[in-house]
Amino acid sequence: MRVGPSQDEIRRQNLGALLRHVHLHGATTRAELTATLGLNRSTIGALTADLAAAGLVSEGTPRETGRAGRPSLVVRPESDRVYAYAYSIEVDRLRAARVGLGGAVLDRRELDRPRGLSAAEAAPLLAGAVKEMRGPVPAGAVCVGAGVAVCGMVRRDDGLVRLGPTTGWVDEPIGAALGAELGLDLPVTVGNVADVAAFAEYARGAAAGCDNVIYLYGDVGVGAGIIAGGRRLTGHGGYGGEVGHMVVARDGAPCECGNRGCWETEIGEHGLLRAAGRHDARGRDALLGVFDAADRGDACAQTAVRQAGDWLGFGVANLVNIFNPEMVIFGGTMRDLYLAAAAQVRSRLNSNGLPACVEHVRLRTPKLGEDAPLIGAAELAFDRLLADPLDAG
Repeated sequence: MRVGPSQDEIRRQNLGALLRHVHLHGATTRAELTATLGLNRSTIGALTADLAAAGLVSEGTPRETGRAGRPSLVVRPESDRVYAYAYSIEVDRLRAARVGLGGAVLDRRELDRPRGLSAAEAAPLLAGAVKEMRGPVPAGAVCVGAGVAVCGMVRRDDGLVRLGPTTGWVDEPIGAALGAELGLDLPVTVGNVADVAAFAEYARGAAAGCDNVIYLYGDVGVGAGIIAGGRRLTGHGGYGGEVGHMVVARDGAPCECGNRGCWETEIGEHGLLRAAGRHDARGRDALLGVFDAADRGDACAQTAVRQAGDWLGFGVANLVNIFNPEMVIFGGTMRDLYLAAAAQVRSRLNSNGLPACVEHVRLRTPKLGEDAPLIGAAELAFDRLLADPLDAG
């Protein structure tokens, strides 16, 4: 005989649902929470009281109201008091941030990352950035964990980076290395940068309200975060979304993954710089230099940008035909390429995409900008708290 959830389990689920709503949507009145969560006023009052007693939310009167009568109390996340550390490990830089409950970036640091830096070498640098950020933390503030966004194939179970072709990482335990350096006795959760950025844009950015989203992220390589039916699509083991390694040209250029003709060899850093005749250049500044030269009329740069834009549209058309998203978001260097070659992207998408899939799809850049990976990494750390607010310590 199946036994239903206990009263305590129901209460904890409701606490999580209320805190998650306030975390994602910000200050919300009790009346709005009552309507959204489908609970009665007295239950909402009891839940907010529990969360306030735990220091997770605060309650107060609205700052302004045009209505007569007693206004409904507003519930706000305690962003300054409850926070997580977030990290983004990119090919040429390391970024760290302190992100408050509610998604506010409270503090941040950025460091250059020499290419070839191992996880064991990167962890002390990131930990040093955290130590710098601890100074301004208010007394009594609580850290609930840390999240890491990294370019590479991340094993879901333990955060091991199985393969990061563009970073040179193979079986790198960045989560364990960083946890040891931080010494916080708190979980460090690792995710793929495109996947976590996709969730951030879906939860509170450009794709809010869309249940089917593709977020394309470019650094040296290209990856995708995919939201399908409101769920993150990561595949068995967590390795899904490696769209940069779709083979699009059988006899194409060699890829750092060991294959030939991968999509990222045409639209990634190496392919675009090669097409522009800048064989010895590398890095985002070099890519921006190509886009700038194209804007100023450099014929070689214009040809390279048009060619890369056409390849970008080719791959996007395939993804749109397969996943039928409502929105495609271009992040990282894919944002720069899309903005420089939007006409080529849309033209190729319209030519190769199935009309029923293309007619509604919107192409966008990230609302959260470069903060999307950091905010997404913080969501990894907040997830445990939001699942059970009173037992996440």
